Amino acid sequence: MNIPSDLKYTKDHEWVKVDGDIATVGITDFAQGELGDIVYVEVETLDETLDKDEVFGSVEAVKTVSDLFLPLSGEIIAFNESLEDEPEKVNSDPYGEGWIIKIKISDASEIEALMADADYKELVGA
Repeated sequence: MNIPSDLKYTKDHEWVKVDGDIATVGITDFAQGELGDIVYVEVETLDETLDKDEVFGSVEAVKTVSDLFLPLSGEIIAFNESLEDEPEKVNSDPYGEGWIIKIKISDASEIEALMADADYKELVGA
């Protein structure tokens, strides 16, 4: 299981890469493995400002649908449109081409509440 040390994590199995006031968000390698083959990624909140922990979209796998929760408050400024045609990128490259959204962070203090890689490894028993 791949859990990069340069990312932050949530208890809901999203990963966050912070670059200034922009955060890139996706689901973790653990999450995609638990979900199985992902067939659809839906994000209807583009250009909306949401609070931390609000649902911003969903991931549909062969057997289940899972909500996606915003790890940081802010405006959703980008959606990885390549996932519309190739949702399986979330399975094959969850930390790279399988990213889901980018957020313009509105409250940087929330970053401190995210988990480091060691804490996330403990959560998932890695």
